[in-house]
Amino acid sequence: MRKGTCRKVKSLKAKRHARVLKIIRDKVVETQEDLARELRKEGFKVTQATVSRDIKELRITKLPMSDGRYRYGLPHERSQEEAHRRLARLFADSVVAVDFSENLVVVKTLTGNAHAVAAAIDEADFKEIVGTIAGDDTILAVVRPKSAVPEVLERFNRLRRPSPEERDV
Repeated sequence: MRKGTCRKVKSLKAKRHARVLKIIRDKVVETQEDLARELRKEGFKVTQATVSRDIKELRITKLPMSDGRYRYGLPHERSQEEAHRRLARLFADSVVAVDFSENLVVVKTLTGNAHAVAAAIDEADFKEIVGTIAGDDTILAVVRPKSAVPEVLERFNRLRRPSPEERDV
């Protein structure tokens, strides 16, 4: 293979890999054939073997969905739905009080649970929460804008007392 041809193939592969990542972030892709179909729609000429190699090289795995099916995703990626379910479980099991001062929300947890709850809050990616700091049994969540504090408090208190339907999730 000539040098110029090799660069062209690598460039095409890099473009295809970037597209694969975009597709699995934007769409529910359950099978290699689904992924191949999406790539073909976007003008890439791929076979199932090519898709299989791309999946391996990009370290893409199958992630569970709420309905019991699986979809392709990156190992560190969790769906927002899954993140919110985890947050609801942690709040119901660990959070004992929620309070605030100005734009700071304080979440009190059972001893030793603050770090897990804070990580779940961060993972849930609430647009109003700038960040969290956790101790052993206390979390400080910084809220912006200050006017969003009542909404955050309401959401946190709802998570502490899930409805019967939410408990079954």
